[in-house]
Amino acid sequence: MNSTTFINDNFLLQSEVAVKLYHQYAKDLPIIDYHNHLSPQLIAEDKPIENITAAWLNGDHYKWRGMRANGIEEAFITGDKTTQKEKFLKWAETVPHTLRNPLFHWTHLELKRYFDIDEILQPSTAETIYKKANAILVHKTPADLLAQMKVEVICTTDDPTDSLEYHQTISKMNIYTKVLPTFRSDELFFIGETKFTSYLNKLALCSGIKINSLSDFIKSIDNRIAHFHKNGCRVSDFGIGATLSIVDFTEEEIAQIFDKKLKEETLSVLEIEKYRSFLFLYLGRKYHEYNWVQQYHLGPIRNNNSRLVKQIGFDAGCDSISDFPMAEFMSKLFNELESTGQLAKTITYNLNPSQNEVFATMMGNFQNADIPGKMQWGSGWWFLDQKDGMEKQLNTLSNMGLLSRFVGMLTDSRSFLSFPRHEYFRRILCNLIAEDVKKGLVPNDIEFLGKMIQNICYYNAVNYFNFKN
Repeated sequence: MNSTTFINDNFLLQSEVAVKLYHQYAKDLPIIDYHNHLSPQLIAEDKPIENITAAWLNGDHYKWRGMRANGIEEAFITGDKTTQKEKFLKWAETVPHTLRNPLFHWTHLELKRYFDIDEILQPSTAETIYKKANAILVHKTPADLLAQMKVEVICTTDDPTDSLEYHQTISKMNIYTKVLPTFRSDELFFIGETKFTSYLNKLALCSGIKINSLSDFIKSIDNRIAHFHKNGCRVSDFGIGATLSIVDFTEEEIAQIFDKKLKEETLSVLEIEKYRSFLFLYLGRKYHEYNWVQQYHLGPIRNNNSRLVKQIGFDAGCDSISDFPMAEFMSKLFNELESTGQLAKTITYNLNPSQNEVFATMMGNFQNADIPGKMQWGSGWWFLDQKDGMEKQLNTLSNMGLLSRFVGMLTDSRSFLSFPRHEYFRRILCNLIAEDVKKGLVPNDIEFLGKMIQNICYYNAVNYFNFKN
């Protein structure tokens, strides 16, 4: 396979209008990446990653799944007895087989943007590409890589018990990118699992509040939210893969349920649902109080391959799309918060594409004059952040909401080399709008369309999030 013009200036742009919209309006905008899983520790340590395998493959379950599908032994994917180079060569062996998978586009966009490499990654080019990329990475810190892509803001994903010490260090560094934490609440919801007790001990330690009751638990949560806010957090997140519901409860019931857990008594399914309902509403009101944006990532079924999870641990790359019902949960949660005027700015993401219209129309139920586009149906997530998934999301949002108010793309990535995904989204968006021009569906007014595209790619996010305060 040979192509020196594959990732060219007009990649994915299929008309003159698309070319104008992208190059004149979208291309040079900074990036606000409001949801990712990058390591603040690596940014704070301010050292080059040095090896493309570490920068590219470590923790990247997209690539892991591709390599497994290609029959690569696990030792060359997540094993600790193979070298970085050996893993890279096995990835290079896999890349030609990813044709028509988004990995093929992402791989070559990243090689081009970070290393100015035009060659297709394959066994015959792997040695040369490995050496060239590493020679560049040895001089680039994570902060350098972010600045290279004009990443203005990133929001990492952080547990409530995190000290945020690395964010504090970064805030004192003279770097281009603002690095802010996100309050990821998942662990607070696992009251039905044995690990919850040890997590409470961890929460008590970091908050300085001994947890002997529900009241103590709430005080410790309030402590952590205040700590996060003080350190620049303006976004929360939730991402448990499960059937979710909002059921009736009383505060007295929740206190009794929490006491049962402290006594290590077994909770019923209904008791767990009541506790989770209480927590969803309590956190939602706190997010509104602090003027945060709340995010809900809904729809994965996780850790399907128990053998692989046992071998590697969680986030092994064996999660997939589920068919959990979501409409009633979102309706009850958002309605309860809205009924008391305590519904925060909200972004939802669905993993199951059959629920696109469900999510798009649900968000429309709760829009108001607080801010344009207060309730956002988020960009194509996880298995859907590819060309087809993005186009379907953009088309459904256009049909059932206001595309012009959309806050745009994010990476949801653990890799510092993932930011060309914003370019990928911008090219797809510009081409989609240009196709409408070609068909006579929208006015051929480049300035008008270009302004809308700039808003979607950057300015809507600037106005939506509260990162400057």
